[in-house]
Amino acid sequence: MAWKNQQQFVEALDKAGELIRIKTYVNPELEIAEITDRISKSGNGGKALLFENTGYNFPVLMNAYGSEKRMCIALGVNHLDDITKEIEGLFHLLSSPKEGILDKLKLLPKLSQFASWMPKVKRGRGECQQVVMDIPDITKLPVIKCWPKDGGPFVTLPVIHTKDPSTNSRNVGMYRMQVFGTKLTGMHWHKHKVSAKHFNEYKKLNKKMPVAVSLGGDPAYAYSATAPLPENVDEYMLAGFLRKKKVDLVKCITQPEIEVPADADFVIEGYVDPNDELIWEGPFGDHTGYYSLPDWYPKFHITAITHKKNAIYPATIVGIPPQEDAWLGKATERIFLAPIKMTMVPEITDMDMPVEGVFHNLVITKIKKEYAGQGQKVMNAMWGAGQMMFNKILVLTAPPPPDWGILKSPLGISDYENLAKDVFKNLNPATDIYFSTGPMDVLDHSCNKMGFGGKMCIDGTYKFEEEKEDSYEPGVLSMVSGVIESKLKNGFPEIKSVNASLLTKEIPCLLISVQKNRPEHIKQLHAQLCTLSEISGIKMILYVEHTVDANDLSIALWRFCNNLDPKRDYHLVKQQAKGSQLARYNYTACMGLDGTRKTKELDGFQRDWPNIIVADDATIKSVDEKWEQLGFSEFIPSPSLRFKNQVYGTEAVVE
Repeated sequence: MAWKNQQQFVEALDKAGELIRIKTYVNPELEIAEITDRISKSGNGGKALLFENTGYNFPVLMNAYGSEKRMCIALGVNHLDDITKEIEGLFHLLSSPKEGILDKLKLLPKLSQFASWMPKVKRGRGECQQVVMDIPDITKLPVIKCWPKDGGPFVTLPVIHTKDPSTNSRNVGMYRMQVFGTKLTGMHWHKHKVSAKHFNEYKKLNKKMPVAVSLGGDPAYAYSATAPLPENVDEYMLAGFLRKKKVDLVKCITQPEIEVPADADFVIEGYVDPNDELIWEGPFGDHTGYYSLPDWYPKFHITAITHKKNAIYPATIVGIPPQEDAWLGKATERIFLAPIKMTMVPEITDMDMPVEGVFHNLVITKIKKEYAGQGQKVMNAMWGAGQMMFNKILVLTAPPPPDWGILKSPLGISDYENLAKDVFKNLNPATDIYFSTGPMDVLDHSCNKMGFGGKMCIDGTYKFEEEKEDSYEPGVLSMVSGVIESKLKNGFPEIKSVNASLLTKEIPCLLISVQKNRPEHIKQLHAQLCTLSEISGIKMILYVEHTVDANDLSIALWRFCNNLDPKRDYHLVKQQAKGSQLARYNYTACMGLDGTRKTKELDGFQRDWPNIIVADDATIKSVDEKWEQLGFSEFIPSPSLRFKNQVYGTEAVVE
């Protein structure tokens, strides 16, 4: 379904009971973000928020995509899997053999549909150009500052348009923009991104690079800008497919080489000059839940700002999950499952990206396994598939034949308890965990070098006989979690909390929070723990920072996934099996994974380690005081309060 514009989408959210209008004045500096953080974490994504009194001429829309229901409304479907099924149908139709004229004629309606999805450039001006600022000034827009340590206000939902100067092919991406002045922002495109490649081409030509940024319009535009498409696929073709109607584009006024959606709420036109010095951009409270550290990025010079007469400024915040971006990620997971499954890795039957893994960090994949080594085949294929190259932890599961299509729960692989049982049941820690290195997300702070680090695949698939090692013995799992917890905390003073609850669910995994105080502390501690008889049946121990409560499973896993470089931070202990007739040859194994903070003093880590993101006390107090005026049914305390004791000293964040 095509939305006529963002205003129609907002009205639909309002009618569906998915929008709260806030008429009380709320400051775009920190207060909007704090209120949105409380609502987005209030259960099922809360509601979308329209801040109508911001001190500017424009209202601010927040959390519009922050639930599965609103994501479906945005994309005009009842379920996200509806899009997956439609893509699968298209692939089947296009790839099936065409044996006769009738088979070929069946394609004509679909080919006509393809043509109807292609973007079209209109003559004249669009709604987005109803008002042209006499003197462009981005500080007249309600650009929000999200978190107290941010380098400044950031445009957080920009749809950025660039073109290859040689081929004229368009790219539409989403990269944050820090505001530095009335006509100047940063342009935070990473080296892996297509826009950065376009910029390199302009460098070779020694030409200024035209850029245009749109905000608002049909929500399909913002989603398509985040989608992991191949370089040669126009994002507005995807948007056309999603909305079942082509995207109408108009030429920019001062940068006519670039076209933007005619129904956008705002358009910011400008250029990036390859001869400019770079600008020191950041920090920024990012989707990892940590501040991304500042770095040098290109300058974006603004030449024009246009907007609709009744424009709404869309924005988002990212931070400690769950946040709105989790639902954008869920849409990508469902929409792009079909193409990956059908073209690159046909064994895949399902895929899930848990919110604790903040997109790339943790991906769970279920496959139909028919031969030995198929898990490794899938692993290598996925790490070579587009943005999946950034994946850090890949978990594979596959039930034994003939149960190809089932797990024990109707929830499938999103039933994490049953998933963990199956994975660990099939896992030999010594042979079924694979390590590699490769490109990583630039925002991954755990890597020794930015953008390059370790990866891990946990192959929890059913094992064929050829894949089993007969000398491995899993050991006897102790189900008395309280005994283990007591023994570890009493015997090792550096251990501050132990989560042994998974043992009672037949999942041989411990989470332990440790206060490190010496080099190789985790390695040595893990070796000591593995000598204890109570640990004999445990296959994996995850270590987190002492400030983290190991019994808060969701938060502990989020911290663990962020702080782990798998290839650097694993410690495997193999021991001779006890009490076996073949004890001389048989062994048990336990994998230790160090998800603690890394420092130069204790770990030889040379990069700055960022802080987690929390609101400051003044903002929390300000929002508390005006809460009754905001129109919410009940008071929601700041989510930041539970993390205050996990923040490192202020010196940990580079200002």
